[in-house]
Amino acid sequence: MEVCYQLPVLPLDRPVPKHVLSRRGAISFSSSSSLFGAPDPRQLSQRRGAISYDSSDQTALYIRMLVRLGCGSASSAPERRVHRLLSFQRYLHSSRLLRGVPQQIPLHILDEDYTGQARCMLEKVGNWNFDIFLFDRLTNGNSLITLTFHLLNQYGLVELFQLDMVKLWRFLVMVQEDYHGDNPYHNAVHAADVTQAMYCYMREPMLAKSLTSYDILLGLLAAATHDLDHPGVNQPFLIKTDHYLATLYRNTSVLENHHWKSAVGLLRETGLFSHLPAEDRLSMERELGSLILATDISRQNDYLSRFRLHLDQENLCLSSASHRHFILQMALKCADICNPCRPWELSKQWSEKVTEEFFQQGDIERKHKLEVSPLCDRDNNTVGNIQIGFMTYVAEPLFAEWARFSDTRLSQTMLGHMGLNKASWGGLQQEQTAVSEEGEPSTAGADTEDGAAPRRNGNTATGAGGTSSKEIPQGSRES
Repeated sequence: MEVCYQLPVLPLDRPVPKHVLSRRGAISFSSSSSLFGAPDPRQLSQRRGAISYDSSDQTALYIRMLVRLGCGSASSAPERRVHRLLSFQRYLHSSRLLRGVPQQIPLHILDEDYTGQARCMLEKVGNWNFDIFLFDRLTNGNSLITLTFHLLNQYGLVELFQLDMVKLWRFLVMVQEDYHGDNPYHNAVHAADVTQAMYCYMREPMLAKSLTSYDILLGLLAAATHDLDHPGVNQPFLIKTDHYLATLYRNTSVLENHHWKSAVGLLRETGLFSHLPAEDRLSMERELGSLILATDISRQNDYLSRFRLHLDQENLCLSSASHRHFILQMALKCADICNPCRPWELSKQWSEKVTEEFFQQGDIERKHKLEVSPLCDRDNNTVGNIQIGFMTYVAEPLFAEWARFSDTRLSQTMLGHMGLNKASWGGLQQEQTAVSEEGEPSTAGADTEDGAAPRRNGNTATGAGGTSSKEIPQGSRES
């Protein structure tokens, strides 16, 4: 039966408010703003977010607030006060968000055409060749909101869990705005892509017949929030720069812990599950964290070894809640790094984006006289060699085991795409090497002007892009 629904507050043919798109993270304070006073509009437009690279962050204030949230009783403080503690900037904007988007000059023909195309795409949201970049353009940059809302409705989860539509829409808007739009890779489009991949995996026969509605809700929420407020640099960068988040989480799954806590903050702030018993809410938050923490690439071998052992012993029992949760963890891990398994036209774009984000980190490290992290030096790495290494050491072992678990047409399609993509990058590498060698001067006295062939990147990555510190074979991105 087809589910029909009306999108609340923010229709597809209206852009997200400018003040929403400019927001960058859950907590950030300017030294010139009072804690509970009215904000200076200029300060709001210049917010840098919860994560930054310099020493101007008011770390002590941030940590005191976190401790206060963790130790205080939410029920003992007025709701208004709790909201302010959870997110100062977001609290200030909440009334605007609930009022919706200001009226703008209508472009009815163009808007209706684009909206219609987006809805047509949603009818095929379970296809593995789903073009998330096109969908993001058709939804005016709101792919994460639109896709997640659609999937929750398609599964009937809004009605089943009695979710308030205004709270749900506000939650999704906040999630999307807390992804950093200037990250080439770790942005809201990546989150939407992972959510779409997670949906594909949950439709696989082994999972479709076993997952409960609660499992599906957790899986979709974890996919949508798994990189929330990602700074565009990896865990080793935060550790070696003594970032306060590294200290806060004791250098362990620093980014994943931050993504999880940020997601929990949004759930509590919006009160999306406030109608559920407190014990159920806490259990849901813990399980959400368990899924997000599984995306830590530094623990890849631990999860993979456990997965292999289950498959070798043939003892996975999906009637067991703990086993279903483990499979959801593996599914989210696959969804998070599935870019090499997409068709070449999509995979190549993601490869360029993740590489550019690596290189941007390397540029920052070089600027501040830090040792440049592996794979982040744009003068000594290319998109091709990074991707070939990633596929060989990370993606292929994981997806081979996933195919053992779920031997379906989708699994074979993913492995097939990965093999073709790896060969394509190898071919491009050879071409670039040949061109580079032809451009080198053959003698010392030869004219060197023609021969300065830029060796710099086999990197087709321009600055467009995205990242995924998670997508590297070594621990260059443990986030």
